[in-house]
Amino acid sequence: MDQAARAGRQEQELIRVLRIAFIGAAALFGAAAFAFAEEQSEPACDGSTPEIVECLKAQTAQWDRRLNAAYQQALRDAGPKQREQLRVAQRLWVQYRDANCLYYDLGDGTIARVEAGYCVLELTQTRTLELEGKTEKH
Repeated sequence: MDQAARAGRQEQELIRVLRIAFIGAAALFGAAAFAFAEEQSEPACDGSTPEIVECLKAQTAQWDRRLNAAYQQALRDAGPKQREQLRVAQRLWVQYRDANCLYYDLGDGTIARVEAGYCVLELTQTRTLELEGKTEKH
């Protein structure tokens, strides 16, 4: 095969690989956008401070159920060494979340309760998505 033909084949192979990479990237982007839109579909918590706090508690409870399901699946997927480490990490994560959000709760004024509620919600969402991502890979 002459050099021109080889260069042509390499170019065709490169184009094929780039197409596959582009399609894969587009699929990942679409899946991420869909997941983001799904998570953003929760109604905004507004109204008086007690209404906001109750709304945040309700949303957190939903995410907490999802977190527990993802955690249980991660435990099932893990090997023995990983399983024990996941238990330790989850206990420490709960301690961190609670201590971190208590910082906000101890602030001045009624806004402190709202800030603490958002703190718990956002950290719970983040941990849930982390564990769900881990279990989806297995």
